[in-house]
Amino acid sequence: MDSFLKQSTEFLPILAQGLWLTVLVTIGSFVLSTVLGLVWALMRVSGSRVLSGIARVAVNVIRGIPIIVQLFYIYFVLPDFGISLTALQAAIIGLGIAYSAYQAENFRAGIEAIDRGQIEAAQSIGMGWWLTMRRVILPQAFRIVLPPYGNTMVMMLKDSSQASTITVAELSLQGKLIASSTFQNTTVFTLVAMLYLCMSLPLIFLVSHLEKRAAKG
Repeated sequence: MDSFLKQSTEFLPILAQGLWLTVLVTIGSFVLSTVLGLVWALMRVSGSRVLSGIARVAVNVIRGIPIIVQLFYIYFVLPDFGISLTALQAAIIGLGIAYSAYQAENFRAGIEAIDRGQIEAAQSIGMGWWLTMRRVILPQAFRIVLPPYGNTMVMMLKDSSQASTITVAELSLQGKLIASSTFQNTTVFTLVAMLYLCMSLPLIFLVSHLEKRAAKG
């Protein structure tokens, strides 16, 4: 135990650097996935066959390609077309695009759960499609999708470790580097697991709270 505490004191400052990058990748990709997911969802429910078809194809393609392959493509292939990104930028964009497909399905389900009569009532008083969405449908839909929305953030936090495959020195990669140089596998990866758990548990509790509120509503 004393050895574990001593090694923890030595390793934690290094792991904290990776922890910051993990948080940065998670927040950046979460924001991007939310924006893109909402765009895909609105296209799907727009009533336009063209827009709905484009969104459906995009979502299915994104969902059908593993996240790690999308990261490789963005980081290693795009430079061949003159688009060079840092590893951090590629990680945020790659994870954001990958998860936008899942966010889109969450948002679409929330929008379609709203009573169709509310849309007709809003349009009957002269509100256009976009105004109806912004003032009537989306506020209610967001409340419905809050629980799965929170679950998505927990999954993104854990999947941020895949950024290590394109050299982003986030938490898991920092742990791997420390373990390979010190051979203290037990201590290092126990600390990595504990740090991920410390980040995940508050989100898990928040999701549970939102689910209870949604059930009461």
